[in-house]
Amino acid sequence: MVQYTLAQNPEVILPVPGKDSLKAREKAMDQLIELMDEGKLSTPLADGFGPQEFIEVKEPPPRTVEEEDAVVQAVQTLSNLAKLKMKVQSSHTEAMKVRELVDLLFVDETISDEQITSLNEGFKVLKQFAQTNLRYRDARSQAEEARQVLDDALKSPDEK
Repeated sequence: MVQYTLAQNPEVILPVPGKDSLKAREKAMDQLIELMDEGKLSTPLADGFGPQEFIEVKEPPPRTVEEEDAVVQAVQTLSNLAKLKMKVQSSHTEAMKVRELVDLLFVDETISDEQITSLNEGFKVLKQFAQTNLRYRDARSQAEEARQVLDDALKSPDEK
């Protein structure tokens, strides 16, 4: 399907089956004459208006669903990375304190009951931090691709 319009009246769209060709333009000319005969064309055309003066209307190619889904997935991936980074940052200091206590288990010195209690209570924090940090590192490598998908989607049409 090809569509034509007029420079004098761009609101008028004349659809014609097939591709742009002299025959298609002649069919559009027939449609134009019909509109004029029915009084539906408000713009007068200059004498000698011919099929070669039609302007082909080219629609921009529609974005595919796949491209839009890729953008949505990229944003979700980056959002997940942001959440994981916040969790890692918020628990890092406390986890490192517990990690220092773990070193006390490997020395021959006596450990106080208070240190043992802190250590036992801190294992959960240490485990959560370590797991979150591993997920964050995995998410970060996946997010590189997501960032590229998003960058491509954000480019203006003039950029290639």
